Amino acid sequence: MKLNLDLNTFLADHWQSRPAVFRQAIADFQDPIQPDELAGLALEDTVSSRIIVREGQGWRSEPGAREDYSSLGDRDWQLLVQAVNHHCPEGQQLSDLFRFLPDWRFDDLMVSFAVPGGGVGPHIDQYDVFILQGVGERRWQVGDRGVHQARTDCPGMALVEDFEPIIDVVMQPGDLLYIPPGYPHCGQTLSPSLSYSLGYRAPSQQELLSALADHLLDSNLGQQRFTSVSEVSSPSQVSLSHQQGMIALLAPLLNDPIQWRDTLGRLLSQNRFELDPWPPNPALSHQDIEDALVNGDTLQRLGGLKVLQIEGAPLTDLYLDGECYTLPSTLSDTATLLASERQLESEQWQPLWQHAPELLLTWLNLGYWQLQP
Repeated sequence: MKLNLDLNTFLADHWQSRPAVFRQAIADFQDPIQPDELAGLALEDTVSSRIIVREGQGWRSEPGAREDYSSLGDRDWQLLVQAVNHHCPEGQQLSDLFRFLPDWRFDDLMVSFAVPGGGVGPHIDQYDVFILQGVGERRWQVGDRGVHQARTDCPGMALVEDFEPIIDVVMQPGDLLYIPPGYPHCGQTLSPSLSYSLGYRAPSQQELLSALADHLLDSNLGQQRFTSVSEVSSPSQVSLSHQQGMIALLAPLLNDPIQWRDTLGRLLSQNRFELDPWPPNPALSHQDIEDALVNGDTLQRLGGLKVLQIEGAPLTDLYLDGECYTLPSTLSDTATLLASERQLESEQWQPLWQHAPELLLTWLNLGYWQLQP
């Protein structure tokens, strides 16, 4: 598969600013998963899924794990399965077509199957989303940014009232719709169809502050307390100078790149949805790795696993799933390969085995990477 998109034009004219439709962004697109496979995936305990059912002018949500769909009929429902790239290698390959955006932004690949009339209702996402049409047809409407009234008649669903569309299009297989944060949108299925939604998130102020607080607690840092040189005459008053002095205690932490690099590395390498690791059983031994190296096995990264390097920090500091791992200083090139490539040939991962064997063994037995003939 190839993404037919002028990346420079897209990033300059549309990214995080304007929605757009790109016809045949993937020519001759072939679905990487079938509806029955998607339904089977929804049955897994570790998979997040839901069914959205349209009832008149409203919508309701229910759990997606279901053995039989016959009671839903052949209209007005949709199955949504999150993080399909964690469980389906072909889903990860599809997601990788969009790696012109940084890995830390990528949330997950959500796949939906819908029958005619199926959809989730008009809503607004606070993240960037690409919607790729698979088999079938869906009509998509996108409204403009602005104040949009929330609906109160669909409990548990963050829907908005109908809007005036600025985009109104019927999408065919291979067509791509991009929607920045804050634009209301609504999809309606015209024929049984599969859709692929790639979400891209950035952390909020709350998430950043919470992550920094967790880092300080875990590292036993941030112990400095406020001191003052004068007190107010009224015992019930918190003076402005005391307020400012307490807030000023945060400035050294906020301006310390060492604290922020570790905080961001741990925060941004975590996944919102559970990974599906491949821990070997029994656990691999040193001899197993030696045999794999002799056989020329490749090192395959787990789907959905983010491997990040933080600019300004040593290249050998790798952040995986919320943890920091430090490689020997001689392995900077290998560390970059681990972060940038999904699969390493035996000669590419051999230095890791030579200079950090216990770390490689740990990753393999955690299921973060897998040796493949």
